[in-house]
Amino acid sequence: MSATVITNIATLVTNDPSLRDSDPLGLVRDAAVVIEGDRVVWTGEASKAPATDNRVDAGGRAVLPGFVDSHSHLVFAGDRTEEFNARMSGRPYSAGGIRTTVAATRAASDAELEATLTRYLAEALRQGTTTFETKSGYGLTVEDEARALRLAARHTDEVTYLGAHVVAPEYADDPAGYVALVTGEMLNACAPHARWIDVFCEQGAFDGDQARAVLTAGKAKGLHPRIHANQLSYGPGVQLAVELDAASADHCTHLTDADVDALANSATVATLLPGAEFSTRAAWPDARRLLDAGATVALSTDCNPGSSFTSSMPFCIALAVRDMGMTPDEAVRAAAAGGAAALRRTDVGRLVPGAYADLVLLDAPSHVHLAYRPGVPLVAGVWRRGVREV
Repeated sequence: MSATVITNIATLVTNDPSLRDSDPLGLVRDAAVVIEGDRVVWTGEASKAPATDNRVDAGGRAVLPGFVDSHSHLVFAGDRTEEFNARMSGRPYSAGGIRTTVAATRAASDAELEATLTRYLAEALRQGTTTFETKSGYGLTVEDEARALRLAARHTDEVTYLGAHVVAPEYADDPAGYVALVTGEMLNACAPHARWIDVFCEQGAFDGDQARAVLTAGKAKGLHPRIHANQLSYGPGVQLAVELDAASADHCTHLTDADVDALANSATVATLLPGAEFSTRAAWPDARRLLDAGATVALSTDCNPGSSFTSSMPFCIALAVRDMGMTPDEAVRAAAAGGAAALRRTDVGRLVPGAYADLVLLDAPSHVHLAYRPGVPLVAGVWRRGVREV
């Protein structure tokens, strides 16, 4: 198997804190990375790089791990431009808008849904995302939820069953009946195609008892919990996430001190989704508060057609630095190693021997430019599992 060295790297982000005691990014300057097959086999100073068959000159630019987008909703149809336009003109966001996408998704063919999915995956890849999670949640029938997961599983291992996104229209007057469907027949049909189970624990969606029933049923079927928690209001979502050892509590906008303490003393990652606050003019999550308490924080896009229609992790990094109290280093780490932790992965989000060779080459000498030059297309190259795709 031939090896390739990427050398003449001005700044290499490894996300290996062991390289520098006080540097969680594990920065290496004047660096090189050696790839063999789909894995990283060596990182370090370029002058010490081993000989290889192939050489790529980074041209004095920065290299960092591929972004890990641990929260997205990419199996959908339809368009909600009018809703966004109206909201930006003064109408607040509520969970009910999801039902508009549900109607369009149910009416779409498999081919149409997969074409949309692959379109936004390619868009994300061009912006440096090499690992992504995506969910069902826009079908809300047994057949439509199962087909969404089958389509998603063709493109990622990180597939989440979100039958409990909102109560299906047919069950508007019988939410208990819908929870029974989600935890029964629908779960049985969907579990073989998913790794995770999720629930939108929020006013207008599912309360704490309903969310507990959904996640507990999923665990019994071998699916690991994650949860939409505390996005629009204070609620039980974060505490439930920690209690059930959820991999992540996502949104975390409205937190009590007890919520912050619970996250800081657990393995549950606080996944922050600044695209949602940007697109809904909502209050920003306080990342500084979580980080100072010792919680693990991830950044993700929440890419969906209603409340966060962006696939750009660089954009989310810039928002997190500007409006959520994160430093550029913290935001970049959260977008890669943080996302990996939210998926309970150690083989992505880092550039260390044994990890997948998922790399982003920036047209800039430092990762700080992702926040320093917001909106500029800085991604000059992307390798996924050792293959250059951009």
